[in-house]
Amino acid sequence: MPETTTLPRPPFDPEFVPFLSAMDERGRFHLTAEMLPRMRQLEVTEAELDDGLRARGLERRSITVPGHLGDPITLAVVQRAGRTGRAACAFAVHGGGMMFGHHLGNLEAYDEWLLVHDVVLVSPDYRLAPEHPDPYPVEDCYAGLVWTVEHADELGIDPDRIVLVGQSAGAGLAAGTALLARDRRGPGVIGQVLVSPMLDDRLATLSSRQFDGVGVADREMTSFGWDAYLGERRGGEDVSVYAAPGRATDLTGLPPAYVDCGSTEVFRDETVAYAGALWAAGVQAELHVWPGAFHGSTSMMPDAVLSRRAVQAMREFTGRLLG
Repeated sequence: MPETTTLPRPPFDPEFVPFLSAMDERGRFHLTAEMLPRMRQLEVTEAELDDGLRARGLERRSITVPGHLGDPITLAVVQRAGRTGRAACAFAVHGGGMMFGHHLGNLEAYDEWLLVHDVVLVSPDYRLAPEHPDPYPVEDCYAGLVWTVEHADELGIDPDRIVLVGQSAGAGLAAGTALLARDRRGPGVIGQVLVSPMLDDRLATLSSRQFDGVGVADREMTSFGWDAYLGERRGGEDVSVYAAPGRATDLTGLPPAYVDCGSTEVFRDETVAYAGALWAAGVQAELHVWPGAFHGSTSMMPDAVLSRRAVQAMREFTGRLLG
């Protein structure tokens, strides 16, 4: 793979190198605003998605609820077909740099939650930057969480067993939602699962410089996302901890967290720092830094040994959390 930075960095896991080399041979990916509409679309129709869910014994419905400032947003509610009674809820926030992705994308990643732990999955269709910059995405997520708890009976959800879940930007939004819930004395949350979280707009870490033009979701793409989300405020003093939880200096009172990342990804150091800040605040956090993993490697290469280890670690945390 081409060397685009002179900083030393840990090597990628050998099992991932062919995938990353093939990606580089096709040419480095450079995100532009013109690409966003396509990157916000599902890869299948909703009818095909629902067929796939039914084949796995699951069902979906969509509900329109008030988002930030009362504007309508959609919540997808996915659960085991025919499920009755109250269940735990996984409030799952999709990734995509706050700019792209889809709230119905990657639902298969939650099959074990849905079929083994029998949770109700709620996925908010939060509005995206740059058309809807901060605070729309995180406030939409919080509004969706509040609505979910207020309507727990009709959704078949136990309001005392809600877990915030997210990957990448979705993990950053989940962390920001947890902070909002704490500070506004809002819904109680029993845990947060933060996978490769995008937490800090300042991009001041060593890992944010090591992975510039290298790997997946590098410094260039991350900068693009923060610029879309925060505009000229990025990196300055006028950025809230709900938009960039990595800036938070008080993490007391937050729920236990599962936090993971790869050693060879741009978000490594801010992820580790956030876990350390949780510990410093007296919050229990389980941190995993997977050696040689790149951003998104678990979903892009699920059969790799390292990916299977990461999935197993999260499985064990989830099992302990949900019982």
